[in-house]
Amino acid sequence: MKRALITTNHPMPRTPRATPSHIGTARHRFAAGFALACAAFLMASYALAASPRESLVVTVPWLSQHLGDPDLVLLHVGDKADYTAAHIPGAHLVSQSDISVSDHSGNGLMLEMPPAGDLRQRLEGLGISDRSHVVVYYGKDWVSPSTRVLFTLDYAGLGDRSALLDGGMDAWVRGGGAVTKVIPPPRTGALAPLQTRPIVVDASYVRSHVGAPGVSVVDGRSASYYDGVEPGGDPKHPHRSGHIAGARNLPFTEITDDRLMLRSPEELTALFTKAGVKPGDTVIGYCHIGQQATAMLFAARTLGHTVLLYDGSFEDWSRHTEYPVENPSKKGQP
Repeated sequence: MKRALITTNHPMPRTPRATPSHIGTARHRFAAGFALACAAFLMASYALAASPRESLVVTVPWLSQHLGDPDLVLLHVGDKADYTAAHIPGAHLVSQSDISVSDHSGNGLMLEMPPAGDLRQRLEGLGISDRSHVVVYYGKDWVSPSTRVLFTLDYAGLGDRSALLDGGMDAWVRGGGAVTKVIPPPRTGALAPLQTRPIVVDASYVRSHVGAPGVSVVDGRSASYYDGVEPGGDPKHPHRSGHIAGARNLPFTEITDDRLMLRSPEELTALFTKAGVKPGDTVIGYCHIGQQATAMLFAARTLGHTVLLYDGSFEDWSRHTEYPVENPSKKGQP
């Protein structure tokens, strides 16, 4: 009916009649365009759903459903006695010495990332293979040691297959999860040579990027250390008081609530904004020795920030006496 009105009664010029080939071409273009639009919509929907947080954090119900997965590697971070007394079935105990190198002589650093070949063997010793999905959880309040493990896995190129159990052991127990004293037999994984990621930086990199556009250097220590009220280190090897000049502060303890659950994206965004971190900034984190900062950096990752760790942290910076330090507690004093 509408075609008759247009072609016979309307004063507009007649439109050339479409041939079958023209119709087929039009239909093909419409179908192709429609398919592309649907694909774009689905990709956009997936991008919205698959936020960084959803891939980095798992819940108690999720772990309950996947506890029997053959490729799951479950790592308990905490006190050995607590692990022996009760842990999630199938979990293996992991400590910082399992994934890092330390020098307690005062000449080296307390916590450093191992060379790639050494790290590969260490991760294989934890039962991690190329097909593994690793879930890390903390016993009691061992949040930052757990995020150090996760940062190490990310450095090793396994970050897309590693996640943190939100709330750790306490959340598992609150959720009715079973615990056991049975220690699983050790197993050895098989990893291809690691493709390490360039997410560990040194003092010169930090110094050259403090105040750079799109970069935020963030101190993850408690405010008393950042402000210079308390000195870090030990009596034999004290750190300089204060913080890296130009660095901001977001204490690692603030990323979780009083139940040690990761704060909401809105709360975390507010914390980073308060610390002067802008959306899209690369966050360079440091702390005393490179552990506490990883909790703050983990929170930044869940918000989509690119993160870098100054592995030597303030222990290393303090030895560079020519590198500037700000000490708010000494302001106004001669």
